[in-house]
Amino acid sequence: MPVNISLTEDNFINRNTFLQKVSVYPDLNLVFTAGNGHECLEELKGLPQGLMPQVIFMDLEMPEMDGIETIQIAKSIYPEIHFIVLTVFDDDEKIFEAIKAGASGYLLKHESAQVIYDAVINVLDFGGAPMSPAIARKTMHLLSKTAAPADVIAGELMPKMITEREQEILQHLIIGWDAKRIAAGLNLSVLTVRKHIANIYNKLHVTSRAQVISLAHKNKWV
Repeated sequence: MPVNISLTEDNFINRNTFLQKVSVYPDLNLVFTAGNGHECLEELKGLPQGLMPQVIFMDLEMPEMDGIETIQIAKSIYPEIHFIVLTVFDDDEKIFEAIKAGASGYLLKHESAQVIYDAVINVLDFGGAPMSPAIARKTMHLLSKTAAPADVIAGELMPKMITEREQEILQHLIIGWDAKRIAAGLNLSVLTVRKHIANIYNKLHVTSRAQVISLAHKNKWV
């Protein structure tokens, strides 16, 4: 049975290179490609269950919404999807951010088609965490010099695209305040608060207060 995969990558050349690599494997079904995190989340919204990707390869540096934020949000909404970072970056901060966000693997973009294919099988059939050798060495080094690695991975940051005002309103939403009460507490109009709430829903790709609260608790924003 074919494995559904997708790619989120803003660079046209890198996207085409990836497509050429996976095209040699008939049991890999590329469901969609996206140019940034927002596009990826929008694509996921409209997919029937049978076409939902099992593995998404994710670039890190992209406009509008980067890979770390995309994984962080998508993993909370679609916990069954595995995300494999596909990037040219191997710096310490990016590795830990990707792990914290929920990435299942971390590959460099120059890896061969066979490595990409093996990574898919690794995460789906064996629950593995495929990494390019250079990334694996760096990760082991980071863990060996970290006194309490659990502390590094505990808790998530609020997505960067949420403004300070939206964060303030989001915190009130989470504790159960409605728009009218938030408006009174923050000395804003109810219309302004409702616009902020609509922006929050749009940025987090949710449609209800319950989903916002669930996302916030899963990512330890509260």
